[in-house]
Amino acid sequence: MALSAGVAGASAAGLTSCGKGDDEPSASGANMRTYGERAPQEKTQRVIRELSASPGTGSSRTPLQDLYGIITPSALHYERHHAGVPAIDPAKHSLLVHGLVDKPLIFTMDDIRRFPATSRITFLECGGNVVGEQRGIFPETVQGSHGLLSGSQWTGVPLGLILREAGLKPEAKWMLAEGADACRMARSIPIEKALDPEVLVAYGQNGEALRPENGYPLRLIIPGWEGNTNVKWLHRLHLTAEPAMSAKETAYYTEIRPDGKAEIFTFVMEARSVITRPSGGQKLTSQGFHEIVGLAWTGRGKIRQVEVSVDNGKTWAEAELQEPVLSKALTAFRFPWRWNGEEVVIQCRCTDETGYLQPTREELIAVRGLNSGYHYNGLRPWRVKATGEVVSA
Repeated sequence: MALSAGVAGASAAGLTSCGKGDDEPSASGANMRTYGERAPQEKTQRVIRELSASPGTGSSRTPLQDLYGIITPSALHYERHHAGVPAIDPAKHSLLVHGLVDKPLIFTMDDIRRFPATSRITFLECGGNVVGEQRGIFPETVQGSHGLLSGSQWTGVPLGLILREAGLKPEAKWMLAEGADACRMARSIPIEKALDPEVLVAYGQNGEALRPENGYPLRLIIPGWEGNTNVKWLHRLHLTAEPAMSAKETAYYTEIRPDGKAEIFTFVMEARSVITRPSGGQKLTSQGFHEIVGLAWTGRGKIRQVEVSVDNGKTWAEAELQEPVLSKALTAFRFPWRWNGEEVVIQCRCTDETGYLQPTREELIAVRGLNSGYHYNGLRPWRVKATGEVVSA
């Protein structure tokens, strides 16, 4: 078939061929790398916060406002370290299973990889995410308020397969999972949950090996449970009759109630949602159509509904949930909106498949008081000023 004059002319100009052009590499193969990197124009980073004078103790927050979809790049996944990041040789790493078992066992990484593997997309969230808002501390960006949250596809072995290899004794009611970091961070897990098929001993994240900061070479993944239970650098599983009452499940990650008593072992992350665009630190440059987008998640299953208010909670309208809508995974939503240039307060709320409706800050305080901030899941409003600037409301 003969080319039309228009197409032929375009080809001659180099627009439909591999001739010289603005996008052509300066030399053959110049853009090829053995391990891919993002474009130099992309500067999205985590925000690091040191929590003590001890090196490597602190957290880094995911830039939720700059991401797309429900999978967080491994390099931008949030981190929370209690004693730095250990350097572990996987060829020398092992997992000890002992205590109330028929036969104590030591598994090498090769042993674990021989088990049938499975992959699961799930969110991971620190129990201290948004810890300050219950007490009236409102970060100015979604990264500052909700950045201890990420979503990944994890690959590994169902924990139950490993435990059954060792043989559980009838009196084994709890399992202590311990990491190989300097503080030997450990959490007690009820045996019923440890045997849940969705719980993984994971060695893969988003298609490749775990990053060192995310638990390389082995970590626990418990979908829907607070991040601290998903023990990194996993090296020991101790089966017991009672919980260990370790520091990170007694002095921390508990809720101090108004009567002064502490509620412990509150594992599940309740339903929560947040608008990521437009959000604090951003600016609307023009009036007219804007799409409000954000994320919703729940540790109790699937998100059933997300609603958005553009009048400070006076009225609510249903947002569109974007597929896939998965159990215990981040769910993206979007809502069409026309901004008329006036100051407004926008916010969202979600309902999960159990019927649980995300509460307001005031509703949470009425039940919990102001003594604690763990597992906070109140609404997060943003104020859009008449200038277009978006700030915390």
